[in-house]
Amino acid sequence: MKFLSRFSLILIILFFQVSCKEKEDDFVQDDDNNESYTQYGIPFEDIPFVDDIVMYEVNLRAFSSSGDLQGVINRLDQIKALGVNVIWLMPIHPIGEVNSVNSPYSVKDYLAVSDEYGTLDDLRELTDEAHAKGMAVIMDWIANHTAWDNSWISNPSWYTQDGSGNIVHPPGTNWLDVADLDYSNSDMRAAMIDAMKYWVLEANIDGYRCDYADGVPVNFWTQVIDTLNSIPNRKYVLLAEGSRYNHFTAGFDLIYGWGFYSKMKEVFNGQAASTLFTTHEEEYSNVSVGKHRLRFTTNHDESAWDSTPMVLFNGKEGALAASVVTIFMGGVPLLYTGQEVGRVSNVPFFSNSPINWSENPDMLIEYQNIMNVYTQFEVARKGTNTEFSNADIVCFKKNLSNDEFLVIVNLRNNSNNFVLPADLQNTNWINTLSDNELNFGTSIQLTNYQYYILRN
Repeated sequence: MKFLSRFSLILIILFFQVSCKEKEDDFVQDDDNNESYTQYGIPFEDIPFVDDIVMYEVNLRAFSSSGDLQGVINRLDQIKALGVNVIWLMPIHPIGEVNSVNSPYSVKDYLAVSDEYGTLDDLRELTDEAHAKGMAVIMDWIANHTAWDNSWISNPSWYTQDGSGNIVHPPGTNWLDVADLDYSNSDMRAAMIDAMKYWVLEANIDGYRCDYADGVPVNFWTQVIDTLNSIPNRKYVLLAEGSRYNHFTAGFDLIYGWGFYSKMKEVFNGQAASTLFTTHEEEYSNVSVGKHRLRFTTNHDESAWDSTPMVLFNGKEGALAASVVTIFMGGVPLLYTGQEVGRVSNVPFFSNSPINWSENPDMLIEYQNIMNVYTQFEVARKGTNTEFSNADIVCFKKNLSNDEFLVIVNLRNNSNNFVLPADLQNTNWINTLSDNELNFGTSIQLTNYQYYILRN
């Protein structure tokens, strides 16, 4: 056998090095669990800054008549038309069948897509298409508990147990369809982190909305977020369904603004409109720059178990008025499936109940126009507030550099004469929704639930 020439040997070595490099690009090693997952696609580079996020929550069972991922793919342009740059998918995993109420928050398999919603390829197509349209995709993640027939149940030490060694449902809840996880178990924590890495790599998703985050120890959230951040070339949107400020220090970008939502309902039931700004200030008292509260007039829990905005805020005009205050006062705005077309009846998520997208087309156009203003003008998202509200009318000015925005909203189902504060008297503005000029005197008359979004 002849010896290889030096030139041939060099070529072989170079080929071997290139092959190894390709393998490094294609796979990411999980040191905790010795699992390797393929990196599908190219990580999305246009993850929005937190200040600029507009989020849309998709209830798959309501979003389309098919109730699946393809139904979302088919309407991505309609979501984009609302100024959305982050799509939040409610849980897509197989649902437990033991003690079941058919809740998607009862996860039977963390590493699978339910046949009800489609396949891994469907999810990949969704992330591909959303990324091409400039939108990130985050998944709903349920870390506090699993279904009773999740394979993890074969490891009883992974779960919270009573004095007799029986696995229990989450303490302090009536969630009998799920089993509470025990975060003192390091093996369970490693498996959870492994599962969260799987979807980032195998489906190219861009982060998580973490369900009942207050029920999980902060040191776990720190652990998993540090691990996700160690994956090369990745940025995320991370939302904690919770109110603990230490979610921010763990690495979350967003926590919920439950207080503001509750206060909005109270204002529509007679409390002074000016209390909204007080609540806004309280919720932001310990929030660092670059972090935010999620603000909403509904979400899947509220539209399912309470009422939709059309009911809570007294019809189309009231729902829009509540949204204008919620969107522009501060925080990251969330829109929820069907909100933009004024769904009146409750929107379940334990069963299918498709939205009628042809309902209230005028309301849809108004939401599109409002969100276009919000996304077009930086001062709308980042301006500093000066408040002028009274008992019936929310009024605040936003300033950023030389730009000014003025938001005036009548939150009552009757007309109101708003006596303008001295700073606003005899000033001139442009109505952002019509481009018409508006010249103030000393007061302004507002009809039921009327609002103005003005710029200088």
